[in-house]
Amino acid sequence: MRTITYYVVLIIISFLTQQLSAQKSYEKEVEELKNRKEEIVSQEKDALRLEVEHINKQLEKGKISAEEATKLKEAAAKKRALNIENRTAIIDNRIALLERNQGQVLELDSLDSKNRLLLTFDIDDEDDRIFGIRINERDWDRDYKYDRRTYSDLVLAIGLNNALIEGQSLDDSPYKIGGSRFFEMGWQWRTRVFRNSNWLRFNYGFSFQFNGLKPENNQFFVQNGDQTGLQEFDVELDKSKLRMDNLVFPVHFEIGPSKYREYRNGFRYSLDDQFRLGFGGYAGFNLGTRQKLKYTRDGERVKDKFKRDYNTSDLIYGLSAYAGIEGVLLYVKYDLNPIFRDAPVEQRNISLGVRFDL
Repeated sequence: MRTITYYVVLIIISFLTQQLSAQKSYEKEVEELKNRKEEIVSQEKDALRLEVEHINKQLEKGKISAEEATKLKEAAAKKRALNIENRTAIIDNRIALLERNQGQVLELDSLDSKNRLLLTFDIDDEDDRIFGIRINERDWDRDYKYDRRTYSDLVLAIGLNNALIEGQSLDDSPYKIGGSRFFEMGWQWRTRVFRNSNWLRFNYGFSFQFNGLKPENNQFFVQNGDQTGLQEFDVELDKSKLRMDNLVFPVHFEIGPSKYREYRNGFRYSLDDQFRLGFGGYAGFNLGTRQKLKYTRDGERVKDKFKRDYNTSDLIYGLSAYAGIEGVLLYVKYDLNPIFRDAPVEQRNISLGVRFDL
């Protein structure tokens, strides 16, 4: 209870300090405005004096008559008098506005990005809102277009999966080229790096990756202690598949042109029909490994599912890149970590497919 009371007292003191600071701030502004009125009068009088001197010089050179000189001087004096009246009236109105509201005056930037009224108790120059109150009166214009630095996308990717084995080419892979596949689903944020240019973007987010390997030649994965390898099954397999489920956090730098579009109340950088190239990597961890077998034994169809460690790597990290038009992209990723820990011959997962940023 004492702790709560302590914080409440601190908040009240902070609020009163802000109010006192605001009071002094607006009183100082009022004083400066009053001084500015005197400067306006002096400035306009000086301008009138220069105009009269110019008219007198024209009169001395015989370019204008005395009657014309008198009319010009009267017009100049009238103009300067009206200038003083108008300019000081603006100052008087500003002073009246500040005094009436004790300095708490709504400015144009008091409207947030949804064009809704935003009221706060404090009015300091750094816009530190303490006890801020947001009042959503209504959306005057639902099509209000502000500039945005960050966008977000749903990411889906699908394609072929396989493994690069140390000392072997991909043609010698023991996994089916067409049968081994991957699927990825995640969410990314895309942030424009530079304030007034969109050629470079920074993409980041999270993804669930499902990498599958289907062995050739009626083989399946067998875990023997700290080693995992392929063995031939004793009957004909209809299906043999190992799937590794990963949660990773991709980071990419993306380059490419964009369309600059201006609106009545702002602007946008659009990637519609634009080429995009992204390159970066990802890191995360393995959520689980599963093996599925389908076969027929003694005339009965059997489906076996095994969820085991299979000595797969716990930490996942690799490189990835994509390229394409707008939201349809060619996608490649390569795990730098080995598929199986402590394996005598290292294997690394590689994927090639199509990615969709929706």
